[in-house]
Amino acid sequence: MEHSSVVETATDVVAQAATDVNLATTWVGWLSLIAFIVAYYFIAAEEKYSVNKAKPALFAGTFMFMLVGIYYALNGLNPDPLHDELETLILEIAEIFFFLLVAMTFIETLIERGVFDLMKYKLVSKGYTYKKLFWLTGLLAFFISPVADNLTTALILSTVLFTIDKKNISFLVPGAINIVVAANAGGAWSPFGDITTLMAWTAGKGQFIDFLYLFPASIIGWLITAYLLSLSVPQGQPEFDPTTESKPELLDGAMGTVYLGVFTISIAVLGHQFFHFPAMWGMMFGLAILKMYSVFLTKSGKNGFDIYVNMQKVENDTLLFFFGILSAVGALHFLGFLHYIHNLYELIGSTSANIGVGFLSAIVDNVPVMSAILKSSPAMGLDQWLLVTMTAGIGGSMISFGSAAGVGVMGRLHGIYTFGSHMKHAWTILVGYIASIAIWYVQFEVMGLY
Repeated sequence: MEHSSVVETATDVVAQAATDVNLATTWVGWLSLIAFIVAYYFIAAEEKYSVNKAKPALFAGTFMFMLVGIYYALNGLNPDPLHDELETLILEIAEIFFFLLVAMTFIETLIERGVFDLMKYKLVSKGYTYKKLFWLTGLLAFFISPVADNLTTALILSTVLFTIDKKNISFLVPGAINIVVAANAGGAWSPFGDITTLMAWTAGKGQFIDFLYLFPASIIGWLITAYLLSLSVPQGQPEFDPTTESKPELLDGAMGTVYLGVFTISIAVLGHQFFHFPAMWGMMFGLAILKMYSVFLTKSGKNGFDIYVNMQKVENDTLLFFFGILSAVGALHFLGFLHYIHNLYELIGSTSANIGVGFLSAIVDNVPVMSAILKSSPAMGLDQWLLVTMTAGIGGSMISFGSAAGVGVMGRLHGIYTFGSHMKHAWTILVGYIASIAIWYVQFEVMGLY
C-alpha cells in the first residue's frame, strides 16, 4: 500500500495543527454543526423542496469555513493552520473534481456519438421478456459502473429502462432498484466505479489491484438481491414495432472514443501506480487526446464533435455537490468533530464500526461518511479499509437517497422510483448486504487474503 503521497502527508500536518485548537465545543463549532445538519436535511429532502442538492451542500461547505475565519479573526489566532487546511482541502477536492469531470465528458461524448442509443435499441429489438431485460440491465450496470462510475451508469440505464416501458410500474420499480444496487456494487470493487472507492484509492489506502479483492463479495451480494427482486418482475415482454423504430447509426469516431476512454483509464491507473501521479493527471491527459481526436475528425472531413458542447452537458450540479459536501466535512475535521469517530473505532472495533458505516451511509449518503472516516484516519489494515469501502458503497443502496446513483434515478424516474417504492424492497438489499459482508469475512478473516 502507498503511504507517502503528498496529500496524505500534508493532511497529517494540518490535522496536527488543527488539534492545537479544538473548536468543537465553541460557538463556532456548534453553529457550524447546525449549518451542516440543516444543509443535509435539504439535501435529503431534495425531492420535497425541489432544491438541487448542490445548493445547500455548496453553501454549507463554504459558510462553515467563513465562520471559522471569523472566529480566528475575533480571537486573534494565527491563521496559518486554517490557510494550510484550505490549501490541502483544495488539492484533495481537485483530484476528485477533475477526475469526475473527464469521466463525465467521455460519457457525454459517447452519448452524443450514439453509443448508448444503439445499446438501448439492441436490448429492446430482440424481443426479450421483462425478466430477461431486468437481468441484462442489472448486469450492464454492474460491469459498466467500474469504468463509467455508478452515477453515470445508473442514469444511462434507468433511461434505457424507462424507454423500454414507460407505464409498467411492476417492471420499472424493481428494475430501477436493481440498477442502483448493481451500479453501487459494481463501483465498490473499482477505484473508478464509486466516489468513495476513488477517495480511498487516491488517499493511498490500497493499490488499484487491491480493490479487485472485493469483486466476489460485490457480485454475490448483488446477485442475491437481484434474484429476490426478480421474483416481483412480471411475465411477458414489452411491445416493439420495428416499422416505427429504426436502428440508430453510430456517428463518426464513436468506437474511437470508446478506445480512447479505455486508454485514458489505463494511463490514469499506470501513472498513479508507477509514477505516483494523482489519478486525475492521467485523466486530463486523456481529455487532451480526446480534444485532438475531435480536431482530427473535423479536419478529415468527417462528422466530428465539439468537445466543449459535450462538456456543457456534464452534470455540474453533481460536481458542485461533491465540492460542497467535501468542504463541509473538511470544516468538521478542522473543528475537531471527526476525532470522535476515531474514538468510536477504538471503542467498538474496526469491523463493527465499518459494518455500521453501511447503515449510516444509507441515511447520510456515502460520500461525506467516507470523507469523514478518511480524515479521522483510524488505524486499520488493508482488510478493514476494503471492508469500509465496500460497506459505504453497497450500504448506500438500502435507502433511495443513500447514494448518488439512487438520487440520480429518483430524478430520472420521477414519481415512479420513490423513497416509498424503494423501501418496499429494501429487505432484499439488506440480505445482499449481509451476504457481501459474509464473503468478505471468509476472504480476509478465514482465508487471510492480504
